[in-house]
Amino acid sequence: MVEDNNMISPHMRMWQFSRCALGGMDSILKTMEDLMEQDFKNLSERMSRNYVRETKLPNGSVEKTWGPFVYGYNMTVGPDGKPQIREFGNIKHDIRMGRPHLDIKDKREPLADVVTTDGEVQVIIEMPGVAKDDIKLRGTEDSLTASVDTSERSYYKKLVLPVRVDPKTAKSKYTNGILEVTIEKLEDKAPEGEPIEID
Repeated sequence: MVEDNNMISPHMRMWQFSRCALGGMDSILKTMEDLMEQDFKNLSERMSRNYVRETKLPNGSVEKTWGPFVYGYNMTVGPDGKPQIREFGNIKHDIRMGRPHLDIKDKREPLADVVTTDGEVQVIIEMPGVAKDDIKLRGTEDSLTASVDTSERSYYKKLVLPVRVDPKTAKSKYTNGILEVTIEKLEDKAPEGEPIEID
């Protein structure tokens, strides 16, 4: 017997459509769940041992925790009026083979800010949980690098400075997890050579 579509009630058509649509949704959700599970497995295999901690509980069992995982960004407006975005944390994201990809770095990139005044550049870097003696600081005329590598914390930040500075004039202090570095700007040098007249 052939079913006449004109004889099917609107409610019956809606039920058939819903059943078909929900069946497709189940398949989509299952695929998403499988992809997330695979991503989590891949992430845990790539993860540094620095982020895995084991705690012995009073009942004798061992609880495994991961972390800390940090991702963030700050946005400021540069001297040219364009937005500047600086990322921080230990998670980096990109697209690989058309899919989002997360990568966990061994060293955490701290939040940093650069402020330029008339005569100097001030760099502020958040590095909580470390001692002053653990911080290694290096400067050139156009960059500043701060790093920490201890059993408890690992930080690394390289900043390209907006102007040339004299690293020999750098002064720094570390208080309550905040590293502040102040460096004098280099004076603009006159162009090298002598002017040549054109006949």
